[in-house]
Amino acid sequence: MYIGALTLDILLGDVRSLKQKRSVVRPLIAEVRRRFPAVAVAETGHLDLHRRTEIGVAVVSSTAVNCGEVLDDCERLVAFHPEIELLSARRRLYNEDED
Repeated sequence: MYIGALTLDILLGDVRSLKQKRSVVRPLIAEVRRRFPAVAVAETGHLDLHRRTEIGVAVVSSTAVNCGEVLDDCERLVAFHPEIELLSARRRLYNEDED
């Protein structure tokens, strides 16, 4: 069993309040959930900043290759949104043999 984790650090476009931030971030998270129902996704950081957000994605798979492919697809989906700028993407892969 492999667990893949992806952390996306995102700069939002013309957002001037936390309310506007929610109107951008919630649909983005919903789209990831809709396109990839086997992943868990949530806003995980920069909660009090209105122009930045961090989104975390997690997937469980029987192979490391599948984990990587799903995380790649999720990253691409988020990166191609014109209203945001993907600043960085960090990923980790865990397996059951690690402590």
